[in-house]
Amino acid sequence: MVLISGLPDDIAYDCLIRIQYDQFPAMASVCKGWKAEVELPEFHRLRKAGGHSQKLIVMVQSHIVSNHGVGLFKCPDSPVYRLTLCEPDLGNWSELPPLAGFATGLPMFCQLAAVGSDLVVIGGWDPMTWTISNSVFVYNFVSATWRRGVDMPGGARIFFGCASDSDRMVFVAGGHDDEKNALRSAIAYDVAKDEWISLPDMARERDECKAIFQHGKLHVIGGYCTEMQGRFERSTETFNISTWQWDQVQDDFLLVATCPRTCVDGDNETMYMCRGGDVVKHRRGTWKFVANLPAQVSNPACVTAWQGKVLVIGCAGFGEPHMGYILHLDNYTWTKLETPHKYSGHVQSSCNLEI
Repeated sequence: MVLISGLPDDIAYDCLIRIQYDQFPAMASVCKGWKAEVELPEFHRLRKAGGHSQKLIVMVQSHIVSNHGVGLFKCPDSPVYRLTLCEPDLGNWSELPPLAGFATGLPMFCQLAAVGSDLVVIGGWDPMTWTISNSVFVYNFVSATWRRGVDMPGGARIFFGCASDSDRMVFVAGGHDDEKNALRSAIAYDVAKDEWISLPDMARERDECKAIFQHGKLHVIGGYCTEMQGRFERSTETFNISTWQWDQVQDDFLLVATCPRTCVDGDNETMYMCRGGDVVKHRRGTWKFVANLPAQVSNPACVTAWQGKVLVIGCAGFGEPHMGYILHLDNYTWTKLETPHKYSGHVQSSCNLEI
């Protein structure tokens, strides 16, 4: 089949891989040939290889209300959360369509993970009933549509670690059940097959842990056991996909016992996190200071690292608007990310993807 009439296929293909991600649904609707191409993994690989892929940050972010009598920003008493998109390289912001059945907003504390051109939304608290939801929803950026996935198995689970291999699998580890018992169990969701797989249990219970997938291994960082209730530990456990086993617990991974939610995967087997008022980097078993946080994001909510940059979205204090700053790792300087007023609400969780 001819992709574009009058053009050789190689030139036509070079044109197609330059199309912006938000035009994929329109592209797929042109003809069966274009739809088949945009759905192929090779299409997205060539976009990335040619430098035409787009970096996106997806956030669970609250709506804000204007308070014209007092100021420009006001936190609602009962925040309603939606999914927002940010292209940090271009400074573009937008919003994803809402989930079906959640007219009052996203489940509170749901987790996000990206697999290829799919965004996976898992779990959380139902904002109407305040019960733990094990729901799974998948948004496809090619068709711009939602589909319902198989529910997360194993009973109620919330405040779990969540990470993906960016290719096929989403991993869930730890958290607590509806009796606030911390969990050792871990499971994996195969997005293509729409099915869940059990992993061996971790050595320790880990509530409010952070999961990071890096070079074929799932790292589950920090958290706390049932008896400790909010007193975080410094340890980490690593699951090796090739052996399907957990490595030994590393007790002193974090510098201090703190919430690990700002810990993110970096380039070249590094990790970054915000600690106190600083950004620090982990490499080869050692944490090192990188930079001071700008005062405007001294309370970080969302951290992402990509291509020599670290994005921190946060606020100066409780009830203050959220904004973003980008740290350039080549010279350790900060650039402010322009944030429209409507996208300055509180951020609960986030993930990043490259389309």
